Amino acid sequence: MELSRLSRKEIINLYDGSRLGYVGEADLVIDAATGAIKSMVITPRAVGLKMSRGIRELVVPWEAVRKIGDEVMIVEISPVRALRRPECNE
Repeated sequence: MELSRLSRKEIINLYDGSRLGYVGEADLVIDAATGAIKSMVITPRAVGLKMSRGIRELVVPWEAVRKIGDEVMIVEISPVRALRRPECNE
């Protein structure tokens, strides 16, 4: 699948039904050796207002992707486990 088509898909979490944003708004972590997507990093702006103060981003491992449809990407991840807090030195 072309990256341009993938970027327009909305990310929906099967775990709680939440809308996490669009693939195009996320940063993709790519394995340099294989070119495979390792994970998506979604910023709080895309995640919404449910996030606690001090949370910087949501990391969704590519293994959490369950289905890619015509308009949506379904992932299954507990948001609490995927949250990454800012580093202390920032």
